Amino acid sequence: MTLLLITGVVLVLVSITLVGMAIAKPQAQGVHRSIAVLEAMSTAPSELTEELNQPFSERVLEPLQARALKIGKRFTGADSSDRIRRKLDLAGNPRNLTVDQIIAGKVIGAVIGLALSVGVTALLGTSFSLRVVAIAAGVVIGFMAPNLYLYQSAYDRSARLQRELPDAIDLMTICVESGLGFDAAVQQVAANTEGPLAEEFARVLREMQIGQSRAEALRALADRTNVPEVRSFVSAMVQADSFGIPIAQVLRVQSSEIRVKRRQRAEEKAQQVPVKITIPLIFCILPTLFIAVMGPAAISIMENFKG
Repeated sequence: MTLLLITGVVLVLVSITLVGMAIAKPQAQGVHRSIAVLEAMSTAPSELTEELNQPFSERVLEPLQARALKIGKRFTGADSSDRIRRKLDLAGNPRNLTVDQIIAGKVIGAVIGLALSVGVTALLGTSFSLRVVAIAAGVVIGFMAPNLYLYQSAYDRSARLQRELPDAIDLMTICVESGLGFDAAVQQVAANTEGPLAEEFARVLREMQIGQSRAEALRALADRTNVPEVRSFVSAMVQADSFGIPIAQVLRVQSSEIRVKRRQRAEEKAQQVPVKITIPLIFCILPTLFIAVMGPAAISIMENFKG
């Protein structure tokens, strides 16, 4: 019995050892293989690892944008670059977009619109004619999406410029009357305020620092906007600089005129409210009112006739 017990214990220990070796061997091989791969990557020539070390935008997005740009230039007109650059200036160059990115975005948007329209019409199971119309609409909307984005950005920016200009002129008037020059007053507005008007004034100062005259920098500001008040302000400042008129007096007059125009614009919008509310009143409010008022009476009349 003792011999059998010793033999059994030895066999159990041997089996445990063999199982441990079998489990540890693949793990060791896997570790050695991973180490070998890392060593090969670290010792590989730079020409082989350069492509893998590039970010996703350089490996995929930039070649895709280049191909889309080539296709987009074939479908856009010769003067499309100037028109897009003008729209970018009016929109304040959002997200540092360029003309080439907008043209490439048109092609990419058209492809995305095509894919979405095909997928949606396939899921809904529409007829062939309706599917063709939906696909054409998706392509057109995707192609025009960058233009719509620029238009909305330019509209919002113009509205902010129009709203911020009176306060900026008041601040400049206070600075000039306290003894500062016009350039220093513009710098105070650019430093102490936020928004597109402060950015434009900061750009005017930078252009003056690189050698442009004050009149040229202000005219460039007027060219980058389509707000009548800004153009009027720039024209008055250029004339005052040319004829030697006191800047404080011109600023005070401009502030008064712009505030009058803003009051008149608010009154105009208030007078447009009754006209604009007519359509929702006719098609949304009155039908529900008729249903709530005349519905019970119509139901009771129909029941009486049936009786």
